[in-house]
Amino acid sequence: MTPAIALTIGGSDSGGGAGIQADLKTFLALQVHGCSAITCITAQNTCGVSRVDAVAAAALTAQCAAVCSDLPVAALKTGMLLNRSLIEATAEVLQGLAIPKLIDPVMVSRAGAVLLEPQAIEGYRQLLLPLAELITPNIHEAQLLSGRSIADADDVEQAAAALVDLGVAAVLIKGGGLSGLQGSDYLRTGERGQWLRSPAVDTPHTHGSGCTLAAAITAHRARGLELLPAVQAAKGYVDGGLRHALAIGAGQGPLCHWHPLL
Repeated sequence: MTPAIALTIGGSDSGGGAGIQADLKTFLALQVHGCSAITCITAQNTCGVSRVDAVAAAALTAQCAAVCSDLPVAALKTGMLLNRSLIEATAEVLQGLAIPKLIDPVMVSRAGAVLLEPQAIEGYRQLLLPLAELITPNIHEAQLLSGRSIADADDVEQAAAALVDLGVAAVLIKGGGLSGLQGSDYLRTGERGQWLRSPAVDTPHTHGSGCTLAAAITAHRARGLELLPAVQAAKGYVDGGLRHALAIGAGQGPLCHWHPLL
């Protein structure tokens, strides 16, 4: 067997619900061999993050070089990058790879917790966004990147258009952070935009849903699906994971990656 191979570049979640751990579980569930390059180590559980330690940029570069020099990576995604030096190292890696590249700009959690050093935001705009086939910001991240306030669906569409005007090839803004837009995401490619809607799943256990969506899109791109069907299939995977979410720990549990809808 020679499976498709995908690479995730991001942070480790010690609780296993998000980050590298969620990405690798998603890749496995979708029959893609997952490789990883870790950018930072978080001390984390279902109740939150208590500590974050970044790896050295040279260590990140070495991880990526080791993977890509040996394995035919077909698509990749980025997650938590934390600081400017890690963003610069990641951009250098991505520039040398002619494969689908998904940037999940992990800056602010859906609940509003900041996950990126402030001076690093411009690094995303200048160095990473132009390299992406697709970016997948949540509402908070779309506001930071576009410089626009987002309060409703019209604002989401305008922010997506503004990001495309900045040179982004395609953007998927996740609507779950706004009342009334749960289950609804807006995809903009060039001059065309469309809402992708699915029924909202009533569960408090959504930890890692953004990472999982981005990883599922990456896995489907690695297997050869075009962008729109890859996004649609990924939304279906996340929907199943939410419907069978794991009520573990004292806080927000993660998605289930072995749900029966696979």
